[in-house]
Amino acid sequence: MSTVLERDGLVATWCRINPKAEFGLLECCELDGRGEAVPHPHPSGRRQIVLTDVYCQIAEQIGHVAAMSVAVATPSFGIRVPDVVWMPPEKWEGIDLEAPVPFVPDLCVEVLLDRTFPQGVGPRVRAYLEGGAREVIVVGQRGELQFFGPNGPLETSAFGITLSLGRMYFEDFAQSSH
Repeated sequence: MSTVLERDGLVATWCRINPKAEFGLLECCELDGRGEAVPHPHPSGRRQIVLTDVYCQIAEQIGHVAAMSVAVATPSFGIRVPDVVWMPPEKWEGIDLEAPVPFVPDLCVEVLLDRTFPQGVGPRVRAYLEGGAREVIVVGQRGELQFFGPNGPLETSAFGITLSLGRMYFEDFAQSSH
C-alpha cells in the first residue's frame, strides 16, 4: 500500500528524479500524490508554438510574470507541470526557482493539442483549483477554450483574458480526428 507524500517529500523526490531541471534540460516527469513518476512528454513543435503564443498573449494582457512549463506542487495530484502559469510578482519573490513552485499559481493553462491524459484533464483542473488557482484555462485539441474557476466552468476568463490562436495549428488535428 502506497501512501500520499507530503509536499516536501514530493519536492525532494521530484528534484532527485529531475536532476537536470536546474540547467533548463527538463526531460521532465511529473509525480502523482504517492511520489510515483508520471511521464510528461516533450511537446511537439506545433504544440510549442501554441504554448508560446498563449504565454505571450497572457503576459501582454495581465503582466509579464507568466512562465511556461513550471512544475507546481498540488495538494491532491502531486507535482504537475502546467503549460503556462501566471501569478502576481510578489508571489514569485523568495521562491526557489530550481524546484517546483510550492503552491499552485493564480492562473494555470493546459494545452491539449497532441496530448492525452489517461484519466482526462479533469483531475488536473481540479488539482490546480483545489491548490489555490483562481482560474484554469484549457485549450482543446481543436483550439476551443474552456475557463474554470473555483466554483466550476466560467463563460469567460475571470482575468479578462482573450486568446486568439492560429487555426492553422489545429486544422490538421481536427481533420485527422474525424
